[in-house]
Amino acid sequence: MKKIYLLILLFFLSITAFCQVTINPNPFEVDESITITLNINSTATDCNGFNNPSKVYIHSGVGDASNPWIHVVGNWGQDDGVGEMTNQGGGIWTITFVPQTYYGLNASQAANVVRMGMVFRSADGSQELKASGCQDFFFDVGTFQVSLTSPTDETTILTSGSDLSITATNIGGSANYTLSANGNVIDSQLFTSNYSFTDTNVTENKNYELVATLDGTTITRTFSVLIDPGSNIGIMPTTYQDGITYIDDNTAVLVLYATGKDFVYLAGSFNNWQPDASYAMKKDPTRNNKFWIELTGLTPGQIETYQYWVADKTPIANSPTLVKTADPYSTLVLSPFDDPYIPATTYPNLPAYPTGQEREVTVLQTGQTPYNWQVTNFNKPKKEDLIIYEVLIRDFDADRNYQDLIDRIDYFKNLNINAIELMPVMEYEGNESWGYNTSFHMALDKFYGTEDKLKEFVDVCHQNGIAVILDVALNHAFGRSPMVRMWMDDPDGDGWGEPSSDNPYFNQVAQHSYSVGSDFDHSNPRTKDYVKRVVKHWIEEFNIDGFRWDLTKGFTQSCENNEGCTNQYQQDRVDVLKEYADYSWSLDPDHYVIFEHLGSENEEKEWANYRYDEGKGVMMWGKMTDPYNELTMGQNGNKNINGIGHNSRTSFNGPRVVGYPESHDEERLMFKNLAYGNTTNGSHNVQDLNTALSRMSALAAVSVMVPGPKMIWHFGELGMENSIFTCNNGTVNLPGGSDGDCKLDTKPQPQWANNWISDALRGQIYSDWSRLHALKINEPVFEGEYTMTSGDYTPRIDIFDTNIPSTELRNVIILANFDVNTQNVNTNFPAGVTTTWYDLMDPTGNTTVANSTTSLSIAAGQFRILGNKPAAALSIDDHELLGFNIYPNPSHTSFSVNLNVSNIEVYDLTGKKVKAFYGDFTKEDTFDISTLNTGIYIVKVENNNKQTMTTKLIKL
Repeated sequence: MKKIYLLILLFFLSITAFCQVTINPNPFEVDESITITLNINSTATDCNGFNNPSKVYIHSGVGDASNPWIHVVGNWGQDDGVGEMTNQGGGIWTITFVPQTYYGLNASQAANVVRMGMVFRSADGSQELKASGCQDFFFDVGTFQVSLTSPTDETTILTSGSDLSITATNIGGSANYTLSANGNVIDSQLFTSNYSFTDTNVTENKNYELVATLDGTTITRTFSVLIDPGSNIGIMPTTYQDGITYIDDNTAVLVLYATGKDFVYLAGSFNNWQPDASYAMKKDPTRNNKFWIELTGLTPGQIETYQYWVADKTPIANSPTLVKTADPYSTLVLSPFDDPYIPATTYPNLPAYPTGQEREVTVLQTGQTPYNWQVTNFNKPKKEDLIIYEVLIRDFDADRNYQDLIDRIDYFKNLNINAIELMPVMEYEGNESWGYNTSFHMALDKFYGTEDKLKEFVDVCHQNGIAVILDVALNHAFGRSPMVRMWMDDPDGDGWGEPSSDNPYFNQVAQHSYSVGSDFDHSNPRTKDYVKRVVKHWIEEFNIDGFRWDLTKGFTQSCENNEGCTNQYQQDRVDVLKEYADYSWSLDPDHYVIFEHLGSENEEKEWANYRYDEGKGVMMWGKMTDPYNELTMGQNGNKNINGIGHNSRTSFNGPRVVGYPESHDEERLMFKNLAYGNTTNGSHNVQDLNTALSRMSALAAVSVMVPGPKMIWHFGELGMENSIFTCNNGTVNLPGGSDGDCKLDTKPQPQWANNWISDALRGQIYSDWSRLHALKINEPVFEGEYTMTSGDYTPRIDIFDTNIPSTELRNVIILANFDVNTQNVNTNFPAGVTTTWYDLMDPTGNTTVANSTTSLSIAAGQFRILGNKPAAALSIDDHELLGFNIYPNPSHTSFSVNLNVSNIEVYDLTGKKVKAFYGDFTKEDTFDISTLNTGIYIVKVENNNKQTMTTKLIKL
């Protein structure tokens, strides 16, 4: 009885899967009206689906047998009505159209259409429905259809001299068939619906094309044969590395690790993508059966492209016989999926993807001109002084490329940050992504620009004292990765899949509870070799100063489907991450190693304290978003911000916590200020934009100023209020909505489009943060110790270093008021330090507080930062001198200078010169600024002694 029930169940499931998408009529002609019906209740998909969408769109295309997506209709993620289906109720959605009209086909194009492909999505594209196995839905077009019955595989492996049987059938009437091999006709048969032919004594690799014609309609089926080259043993020199080894301008050696595979051919532009026996790679049994080949006669500087054709004559169940793949160690890959959408302005002269190929190919080029580094001995900022600016290049500026960052270098410099952390830039799937769906860890994603342009950005940063840190996702890889595809489970045969049981790099099931993509097995020596090559590449080729290691909780082999285990101490994870840190430091002794672990102290201390006495030690991400947001909102939740610094980790030897109130992963503080801020005081309503902005300077004072490395998320310094769930079209889809959230969507650019830097309130945040950053970096006291009192609206931070002479700045007190009402804050000055405390936000040093003062009145959302001495680090420019000022300031129309000066220049806060006055001037002269927009500017002057002086000007 159980067996009968199982058969009935399997039959029911197969019918359900088949009926998920239907076309009526079927078969159908391209000029015939059809109705496509989708039943979202019959979910025959194992990786995606719908969750009560308010709208359903069909994204579809038609084409030939090899590519059903030649003519495509649909704008992914856009709720524009193109492809919108009709809700018939009960989970049934339909759309009716005539294919020739719908896809805009002319007569010639319509005649060549034989296949239709489709997927379904929610309005914003966050939900997607595909067929079982996560492949697209496909349907034949036309009442004339051809089925190739033999061979059954796209590629057949034969022993040299074997025969190949070719059979096909068609419906619609008797057709004419022509069979070609490598471009030469080898058989023709007329007026038959059952084709049969045997190609005998096949001794070379062949590409076949079977063409069937009926009543002017032509259908083509393609397939190929690879000849097993047999034993092809060769011992290679130990100096050859995986991937490409350039021998000279005419010679390169390619090496591929492909354990368990029988043979590998190298196909590429150099053999017209038709490799013969001379391109069968040798196998070296002394090097883990690596395959290798030497290419000679290459033209220096000429772009070549290639793939490995990896064959397994007896694959395990559901694994392919042949995989065509790019090199796992590619430094530049071409993609048929992504490259057509990369602007030429971002990547000039992008090599063309080779016609007739599929999936990624690797670029090889001998005789490349090396980048001419201007800075070859960059001294990294101290870990204790780091102020890291986290950037998603896609959302930083309008062109979404490295040039945008280069053009804004003065913006970074004037903000006084000393490190920029780029979210992943390695080749990832798609273009407009966060980058964590990496597939080639050594290749640069071309959507942001060229290799030389990234190197230029690093070089320019180093010229300006700014380190560059890369966010690297080495916990996992995604399905385009050659290391996934060479050993994959691919039951539907579409060339994509998840790791199979014989994959030497990946776990079939993630060994932690936060999995994305395919989970690397970091206990495997091959995985370790790969990771170290990635580390070496970016340090040595790009002069990268540090890595932020994403999702380090995933570097264990012990916690399958167990969140509790994942968050507990795991010795294997501790050891392998120490090994990777050691390798980084072996290449660059001062390399920054930062882990996004967000875990328990008993494990994090192992890395934070590791080799600390040598000046190393791993830095740990310290997320403090929630309590800081309670402060900025003025609300009553947990406001304990002690975790921003290392003193909250009692087992840490020193400042190795990269504390932050904001990051790419968390909701914007300003968004929540406006949505949920305290409204009890009508004159200080936190849900009012101007009021909320006025509180953001105090945020920096009580976060970034705490000793130890800190991080800010781009445009927090301008009070960015757009939710991280903002969609492409500017709407906000919060989590839990019917159409899903828009967290990964490309964001609008109001900070530049609306010139926020010139806005008085936003510009003030930028100016205040800049001043605070300068103090943090330049004043040694901020490398000292601290105590913190927090948990209410008035946090206090005392920073001190008793090793600094009392004649210098050695004591700092930070007081803030995040209430919505003015508060009298107890000063509680430490006895015996000084009789006068100096306001460190005043670059003139003239604002002071007497030691006898028992309390300070601090307005809602404001702060005071006091020191025992004035700060030596003055304002935005290190050359600013006391005694210089301009008046009136603020000013509506003009200003004067209190000294005899020349060469007056006015800059906006991005570093752009907007006014200049040249000559010999006295304090009686005035300088017209009536044409400038309202905002904050930097005025730079030169006196008769050639001394440069700067100050801020507020234009009203």
